[in-house]
Amino acid sequence: MIRFSHVTKRFGDRKVLDDLDFEIAKGETFVVVGPSGAGKSVTIRHMVRLLTPDSGRIYVGDDCITEAHGRTLARALDRFGVLFQSGALLQWLSVLDNVCLPLRQKTRLAEGEILRIAREKLALVGLSDAEDLLPANISGGMRKRAGLARAIATEPEIVLYDEPTSGLDPIGSRQIDRLIDSLRQRLSVTSVVVTHDLYSALGIGSRIALLHQGRFVTCDPPEEFIRSPHPAARSFLRAQGIDSMDDVRKAFEK
Repeated sequence: MIRFSHVTKRFGDRKVLDDLDFEIAKGETFVVVGPSGAGKSVTIRHMVRLLTPDSGRIYVGDDCITEAHGRTLARALDRFGVLFQSGALLQWLSVLDNVCLPLRQKTRLAEGEILRIAREKLALVGLSDAEDLLPANISGGMRKRAGLARAIATEPEIVLYDEPTSGLDPIGSRQIDRLIDSLRQRLSVTSVVVTHDLYSALGIGSRIALLHQGRFVTCDPPEEFIRSPHPAARSFLRAQGIDSMDDVRKAFEK
């Protein structure tokens, strides 16, 4: 579904991605973890051509988006929905109109159909009662959910999540995690999640990739990630107080 082939990216003298080479399969939840500044968001920004690598290639399906232009690039990018870290809602539009926005921009659907789809997506994320509210009048968790409803409005094949639990308390974080997993199952989307929250990663990920010094030093299912002998993985697990999958399960039961 998505493939990075020997991708390198520098910012000045700093090499953020170093010959990064990996593949994401259709239907999986691929989670990129690592400390702040490791290059997690840089990685997913390459997937939607917000950044271009200094060397290497990135494929979405059969399309090489590092070289694509015009309709080919547009076709590849139309396969994505993105939930930005802040939710990125337009403050002067209601929650409903925010969700309608990509449908109005990208489709020729009648307004009644656009409203029907937007309300359907808001119901999926539990925001049916908030459609007339402005973003300033809802909580951070609700803004994330509204952003997610907008991300899935056009029913993309792939959804990118940039720090979806950032700024939320543990209860709100686990609600977003359950929602991501539920939408993956209901809509059969491929999910790519960037997070520093290991509880989130281990709770929803089919594979967890730890970005360290520009490369993935682990790229394993949760049970294997927990047992990884790599020093960076051991340090990351200790920092968040995770010794086993039981710790993660307990967090999701709260």
